[in-house]
Amino acid sequence: MQVVIKDNAVDVEIIRKNNKNIYFRFNDGKLVITCNYLASEKYLKSLIEKNKKALTKMYLKSMEEKESDAFFNYLGESYTILYDENVKKVSFYNDTVITKNEKMLDKFYLEQVKKIFSERVEKLSVLFDDIPKFSLRFRKMKTRWGVNNVTNRIVTLNTELLKKEISLLDYVIIHELCHFYEANHSSRFWAQVEKRYPYYKLARKKLRY
Repeated sequence: MQVVIKDNAVDVEIIRKNNKNIYFRFNDGKLVITCNYLASEKYLKSLIEKNKKALTKMYLKSMEEKESDAFFNYLGESYTILYDENVKKVSFYNDTVITKNEKMLDKFYLEQVKKIFSERVEKLSVLFDDIPKFSLRFRKMKTRWGVNNVTNRIVTLNTELLKKEISLLDYVIIHELCHFYEANHSSRFWAQVEKRYPYYKLARKKLRY
């Protein structure tokens, strides 16, 4: 079974289970439908047509993600990934990153997160007076670039920030540290941010929040 989305013939995989709801998702360019045993292909096709606009958005997003997986995004630059089983460590050559395998590249990425994020926090902390000592953590987050748990004094930065230019990382750090002064997003909070990062509105636009 195939459907046409954005002038592309897309294969459809139907997974039947004993469930009430019907779910759509894209996997490697294929539309995967999870449905109950009674749903006919005719009915599923009608649902696809009825939800064509939403499915088109899902398809385009999945294609963007698939394309980005072919590149290594690092500090605002995109590098083509070259695998070489003989290399001992990750290295860069022009617009290419050379690695033995994905495991080595993932390890390098996390090492850089810890190193660069810690260095930037230490450098930017001098802009702040009388903020408490805090713990710094890193993890991948879907909806936030950073979080400041003021009560527990824990600042968490999104590991995806390593893909952005360093100035955007700096903005997020300053944003979160300013929450030690104002634990909200009032005008007083943004005044604290602007004092240390005058172009914060541009940074917010680039980060889309």
